[in-house]
Amino acid sequence: MEPSKRTLPENAYRPLKEGESYQSVVPASRKMPEVTRYSLIWGLIYAAVFSMAAAYLGLKIGQVFEAAIPIAILAVGASAFLGRKDALLENVIIQSIGAASGVVVAGAIFTIPAIYILKLEIHFYQIFLASLFGGFLGILFMIPFRKYFVQEMHGQFPFPEATATTEVLVAGESGGTQAKVLIKAMIVGGLYDFIIGTFHWWSEVFTSRAVPFLADLADKWKLVFRINVGAAVLGLGYIVGLQYSAIIAAGSFVSWFLLVPLVYYFGQNLALPFGNTAQLISSMSAEQIFFTYVRHIGIGGIACAGIIGIIRSSKIIGGALKLAWHELTGKSKKNAADDRRTSRDLSMSAIAAGIALTALLLLLFFQFGVVHNWTQAIVGLLIVLIISFLFTTVAARAIAIVGTNPVSGMTLMTLILSSLILVRVGLTGTSGMVSALIIGGVVCTALSMAGGFITDLKIGYWLGNTPVNQQKFKFLGTLVAAASVGFVIMMLNETYGFEGPNALVAPQANAMAAVIKPLMSNQPAPWMLYIVGAIFALILQMIGVPPLAFALGMYIPLELNTPLLAGGIIAYLVSNASKDESLNTLRKEKGTLIASGFIAGGAIMGVVSAFLKYVGFDNASLVQPILAVHWAESSGGQLLALALFAALCLFFVADAKRTGS
Repeated sequence: MEPSKRTLPENAYRPLKEGESYQSVVPASRKMPEVTRYSLIWGLIYAAVFSMAAAYLGLKIGQVFEAAIPIAILAVGASAFLGRKDALLENVIIQSIGAASGVVVAGAIFTIPAIYILKLEIHFYQIFLASLFGGFLGILFMIPFRKYFVQEMHGQFPFPEATATTEVLVAGESGGTQAKVLIKAMIVGGLYDFIIGTFHWWSEVFTSRAVPFLADLADKWKLVFRINVGAAVLGLGYIVGLQYSAIIAAGSFVSWFLLVPLVYYFGQNLALPFGNTAQLISSMSAEQIFFTYVRHIGIGGIACAGIIGIIRSSKIIGGALKLAWHELTGKSKKNAADDRRTSRDLSMSAIAAGIALTALLLLLFFQFGVVHNWTQAIVGLLIVLIISFLFTTVAARAIAIVGTNPVSGMTLMTLILSSLILVRVGLTGTSGMVSALIIGGVVCTALSMAGGFITDLKIGYWLGNTPVNQQKFKFLGTLVAAASVGFVIMMLNETYGFEGPNALVAPQANAMAAVIKPLMSNQPAPWMLYIVGAIFALILQMIGVPPLAFALGMYIPLELNTPLLAGGIIAYLVSNASKDESLNTLRKEKGTLIASGFIAGGAIMGVVSAFLKYVGFDNASLVQPILAVHWAESSGGQLLALALFAALCLFFVADAKRTGS
């Protein structure tokens, strides 16, 4: 197959028929450059640079952008500029190493800044080692499940981020019509999102408060509709598809249109604050009610859905453990498929040794660098190992379904459980808070890495990389990302801080700080809300609705779920518009390219916007006249945003249907 003609097979995204197999873009029988000096150097550079960019943006707005797509774009561009031939698998390695940045950053910034917020002391080596060991555990725990998620469940999960990244890599390599469609969508989506994020000519989020009679509903009944009008989120919804996006949106609608008004109805006449807040329910907005009370129901739902997933995956987990035992004892039976280049993983003996070594180093780190008590160090280690291992499959499943890892929710639950356990073994007060947050940081990074790494492995499976190469060098990317994020967090704390009028927002870390303080002071957690969420998940399981997708919707803010539904509806319209199935398939494939372009354009422009903010672009005298921040937040700015979002949706549908051109 000529390099210029490479395309994804027709069965790349759908379930395989009986007797059918998937053949990767680069066949297992063919060897192409993967791990080279070029791919290693560029992968490590991107790991360092994107760790810094992602940490700043995540602490500024609470949203960590996924680095895989922008790194894939840069890798493709660099290989084209340098005229490198057969660079497809090299670019996957660059993307895989560099993408360690986003997942390590998510693990660190959701927990570590809480220590500064609580005015406690933390050192660089503590941030670095917590991120490093958490990342290593996430990689090691994920590898045994690679074949299940990327191969055995082929076509069962949408893998939105992996799909978008793969389309970028293939289109960049193959050129032609695919590349033109992708580039056009990247320009449209990127420019659209860049204007929102940089110039604020219209609002990023439309709320029903922009319409007068709906504003009354928001004030009197706390009924608010919100939608993020970004191109990237719309593209994500297309790839997720109507089935899962509808379930996610349904969870969000239950939270915002049922539970938020219900909490206000029963709480508006309370004369005292309820729960861990000093504010009366009567004075809260719908958003405040959601974040203070209702979101905890979503956390309970995610935790219970995770436990259900673990139980349902018990055969898979047991099979992985059985395979590990057989390989360690020399009883494993190899078949021809296992020996193919595209099926080679790190050996189970290497994984077991890696887990044992990481566990030992973690124990020493907890003992000499955190708690200084062997009993408490052992308890902390057990918490990390058990929760990280069990919830690895949950994190991977969440990424595979919706492209969003509910790692902050699972970490919040980890903090609560670990705090209760640590208090029982005598660790309380300020030392208990620091210890619980560092332990939470290790778990958070492990789960974030597990979810992110399955994306890399799925990309490699589609394109034909050797899995063991991705696995080995992911450790190197994690090392660089952990060092970078530790440096950046300490620098940002010195420069901006996490408290005060000009401080970085760090919303997840503030939530962690708010939770950990009362727990370490023996104050109650909102257990009833967690139990309600768990009951929701159990009922959904009973009636056959995927509880994790629904609970994700309950937990993730409404404005991020409604555009997913819009994208899912577009996917349905595009792929069912004709009676000709072959034409529908072509249109769906073109829609996937457009959606991938929107995601890629939005992601790369998000990085550019963040960099411009970092260097003070907003304050430049030449720029001030064309900024419209106040207009964007006005009713007019929000209505314009809704109109432009509708126009973007119409463009999406029309362009996808313009096939087979």
